[in-house]
Amino acid sequence: MTLFDKFLRIRELGIFSIIVVFVIVASIIDPRFMTFDSWRAVFLAIPLILVMAMGQMMVIICRHVDISIGSILAFSAIVIGLLFIQFPGLSLWLSLLISAFVGLIMGLINGVIVTRFNVHSIIVTLGTLSLYRGLVFIVSGGRQIDRNDIPEHVVSFSQTSFLFSIPGILIFSAIIVIVSHLVMRHTVLGREIYATGSNPVAAHLKGINVTKVTLFCFGVCGMLAGVAGLFYASRFGYVNPGVTGVGIEFIVIAGVIIGGTSITGGSGSVLGTFLGILLLGIINVALPVLNIPGEFQKAIYGLIIVVALSLDQLIIYRMKKFSGVKNV
Repeated sequence: MTLFDKFLRIRELGIFSIIVVFVIVASIIDPRFMTFDSWRAVFLAIPLILVMAMGQMMVIICRHVDISIGSILAFSAIVIGLLFIQFPGLSLWLSLLISAFVGLIMGLINGVIVTRFNVHSIIVTLGTLSLYRGLVFIVSGGRQIDRNDIPEHVVSFSQTSFLFSIPGILIFSAIIVIVSHLVMRHTVLGREIYATGSNPVAAHLKGINVTKVTLFCFGVCGMLAGVAGLFYASRFGYVNPGVTGVGIEFIVIAGVIIGGTSITGGSGSVLGTFLGILLLGIINVALPVLNIPGEFQKAIYGLIIVVALSLDQLIIYRMKKFSGVKNV
């Protein structure tokens, strides 16, 4: 096996190398990129996307995809926003539980339709993307949740905390990342997710309940999108039925794929996903600093996805060729 092939196996190293090169180049072009404010902006930009990416990673490893997560985020954010209007004293932790539960139910609906009716997940979640967005307008009556409607203790969650004044959303997202890593790498369930994504038929023959594994992945994906709904309300201070969460699913999927999760299932890691999201966060903050128009951002994301998918297929081809592995 060549050095190139060994390098391709260590996908995280490749992503990390890209991040380092990008940061160095951006810093040379404009030293302002290395200031404290710029990096604070980076780490405040990624928690919402990162939390959703953990769930999406599980779904993609399981050989599916969920493109309804933006609408789930919006619905969860609207529901919790309306509750804040009725109950201004609603605690942060109860708010998180409610948001997570709302997202869990919506994610499980996706999973049930996929497994029960054997419909491709892209088709199912494309439908529920529109369905859930419609519910956002129905429940809210088209009304925006404004800054005055969101309690101060919820807003401060994205600004500070008891731990060295580190924003609470950063701490909470870090906990979710750590738990995700433990589940995927150190539990039987994690191994079953990888096995299901690698070969569902073989996994079933080995006694793995593929349906339950799939439902778990969709449920977690929806639950974390629901949590992200509260993150959104805290971070931005408003929830707009027609804007909140629109298009965010493509950024999340981009980060997961860039992070080395194979679109064909069975392969991926929490570390790679984190690095993929970090790269997108750095790009998001770097563009304004480098005076690059914001409209180029989606084009750059699209280009990165194409490159990542191409590399993913190259990795699969080379690993098949040299190791005889059929599913990576």
